[in-house]
Amino acid sequence: MSELFRQKPQINISCPSIGRMWLICGCAFFCIMQSSFSDGGRSFSIAVTALFTAVFLELILMRRHNGISKIKDGSAAATALILSMMLPNQIHPAYAALGAAFAIIVVKYSFGGLGSNWLNPALGGWLFIRFSWPSAFSGSLTGGASSATEFISSNASALDSSVNNFINNSIFSVTSSQLPAGYIDLLFSNNPGIITDRGLFVLILGTVFITAYGINRGWVPFVFLFVYGFLIRITGANGEALSGDVLYGFFSGGTIAAAFILAAEPASGAKLQYGVLFTVVLGAVLSWFFRYRCMEYTGCFIALALVNCLTPVVRLVEDKFFFSRSKEKNSGSDEAQENQI
Repeated sequence: MSELFRQKPQINISCPSIGRMWLICGCAFFCIMQSSFSDGGRSFSIAVTALFTAVFLELILMRRHNGISKIKDGSAAATALILSMMLPNQIHPAYAALGAAFAIIVVKYSFGGLGSNWLNPALGGWLFIRFSWPSAFSGSLTGGASSATEFISSNASALDSSVNNFINNSIFSVTSSQLPAGYIDLLFSNNPGIITDRGLFVLILGTVFITAYGINRGWVPFVFLFVYGFLIRITGANGEALSGDVLYGFFSGGTIAAAFILAAEPASGAKLQYGVLFTVVLGAVLSWFFRYRCMEYTGCFIALALVNCLTPVVRLVEDKFFFSRSKEKNSGSDEAQENQI
């Protein structure tokens, strides 16, 4: 029997839950701050509104169970900040408050609180806003472009041009290749859009930090990005096979946040390695399908929400398989002991 199924179906993460939550909060906060620098603080106001709503409601709901200690675990703050990253920077903060309220009251506590919910609360809050008030996202979901150069429309900034020239003349000159314009601007976008895309440079730095600290299964985001990037590349753009712009797929649509924060979240995922692998691959395939076939710019968020919906079924299969194997092993051990006697 595989060594994989001799382990108990539990989450093995090196960083404690409280530390994991606050590290994610820090990563999300600095991403939001990068976006705030170029939008007059609108991103920051959205995050503050969501944060206040989530913390206040958690205090109210847990007032009989030492609500202050529940706030200290960082889960409410993490939910609010992750939700804020997924929202457009031009959205009214009232929507962020409504989404945070839905995430805390309906998604988190209606299922028994932290660790009992099968759906990521931030994803649940985002879905509530996205499908209740779709007009609030108008103008921020630029899903029509299939590459960075098409998205920038050859209007690259001076920063993009200077960095591109440096990289092309130093690194890519060895391979006689060129990095097209537009990718550096994607890391420092000033265009209206979802906050996670506008704070992409800081978010990438944050994902390196949280991965190094072992707050999630480190291989999960890389499997997600590999499958997602592979599908983008082979299906191509404009009907041309093997011409898909993988970097643009990674640098837009909230892909980095989806891979490193949402897909890697252990509390709302499978427990055994095979179950985790199945859900990650399925999430990547559905993300590609919604983004490039359904033309839903933030399709990765919808895809991961659907995968979360399958989590109870995956866990049931894991439990049935694990416990059936455990019973067989235990019965075999008992029989061997009886024979020795």
